[in-house]
Amino acid sequence: MTKTVLTISSKNYGSWSLRGWLLARLAGLEFTEKVIPLDDPAMRAEMLLLSSSILVPSLEHSGVKVWDTLAIAEYLHEIKPEAQLLPPDIKARAHCRAICGEMHSGFASLRSSLPMNLKAHFPGFKVWSRAQADIDRVLEIWKECLATYGGPYLFGKQPCMADAMYAPVVTRFLTYDVAIDKTSAAYCKRIMALPAMKEWVAEAKEEPEDIDELDAEF
Repeated sequence: MTKTVLTISSKNYGSWSLRGWLLARLAGLEFTEKVIPLDDPAMRAEMLLLSSSILVPSLEHSGVKVWDTLAIAEYLHEIKPEAQLLPPDIKARAHCRAICGEMHSGFASLRSSLPMNLKAHFPGFKVWSRAQADIDRVLEIWKECLATYGGPYLFGKQPCMADAMYAPVVTRFLTYDVAIDKTSAAYCKRIMALPAMKEWVAEAKEEPEDIDELDAEF
């Protein structure tokens, strides 16, 4: 049987890698990790948002190779439908895909101003207006989903594709001490309490490598 391999980057800095890895965990897929080191020039460019092509994470499974986080999510939904990475209701499923697509293609100011960095903490961090607009939109999405589907996760009682897509934003809010409402703060706590998230964070904090450009408060 062909070994299943998920290629990822840094667990401290790799927001897209976290999404792909968490999706695979939520799907119940058994896999081996292949980690690309930070001294790889292509990976460093990707971490610093200098690359237009994001080829990590990528998943190799049963002779299929798929990259791009949304594509991985859809593939996992096809091979593991019982995991319900997408909601069973067609209307909710469309809504889930829409907010996942919005995260995938948008929020550029949030990404560049508040890069994922699990080992860091910047109390009182100054959030600029464009990033704040992105933050406000994320909080609007969360509150709408939690109110519509009853929580405790974005589309109901179990974490799904949307929760994985927004998980790196949860970590950013904590790293940069972003002020958020009580409902959103409670949601952040639920995401960080997931066993898979605890595992990822613990391993991220053990990483020896640092990217100086992402460790400075700016």
